[in-house]
Amino acid sequence: MSDYRIVPAGDSAIFVEFEERIDPGVNARTIAFANAVLAANLAGVRDVVPTYRSTAIYFDPLRTDGDALLACVEREAIRPAPAPAAGSAPVRIPVCYGGELGPDLPAVAAFAKVDEEEVIRLHTAGTYRVFMLGFVPGFAYLGIVDDRIAMPRRSTPRVRVPAGSVGIGGIQTGVYPAETPGGWQLIGRTPLKPFDPGRADPFLMTAGDCVQFYPIARREYDQWT
Repeated sequence: MSDYRIVPAGDSAIFVEFEERIDPGVNARTIAFANAVLAANLAGVRDVVPTYRSTAIYFDPLRTDGDALLACVEREAIRPAPAPAAGSAPVRIPVCYGGELGPDLPAVAAFAKVDEEEVIRLHTAGTYRVFMLGFVPGFAYLGIVDDRIAMPRRSTPRVRVPAGSVGIGGIQTGVYPAETPGGWQLIGRTPLKPFDPGRADPFLMTAGDCVQFYPIARREYDQWT
């Protein structure tokens, strides 16, 4: 399989691009490629960062053997996409939906032409893939959302979105790890912290993980927090 492209990015980084679409198979191939480059442990490689369908490789040009890096990239990029694996148990995230914690739930229900309970059912029915992390530490881009509730982002982003807010942005869903600006449709909030530097592993989710949401009552949310 040779459907990839190597794009230089200055003298200390390259991007390796695969098929241009948001797709679980393409993303699995991208993450497998990134892990293989990391495992090669090439001198001077500083970081390897997978995204939806491309991988950035950052390196020290004074310490990295360019020919060895290119050979590694070409060897690993043509490997067949990995077969779906059983994997570990999904990350389960409790969410208190609607009300002041999910102010856009009525709008999503109107978009889908269903009631709010059906939006919650559809959102919690899926198992989502972590395609990548970005934006802020711990923000996982999850997909793919049921078409019926895949409401586009707000035309005007909010200046402040509370930490723990669960939102929908088109075919993606996600949890805001910190109070930040944001334009996704907010349908609920979780008491869990997607990013906590005080934990042994600060990141609740990593690229390639599976995630499931489940509903909790406001009382349980308040007790949790």
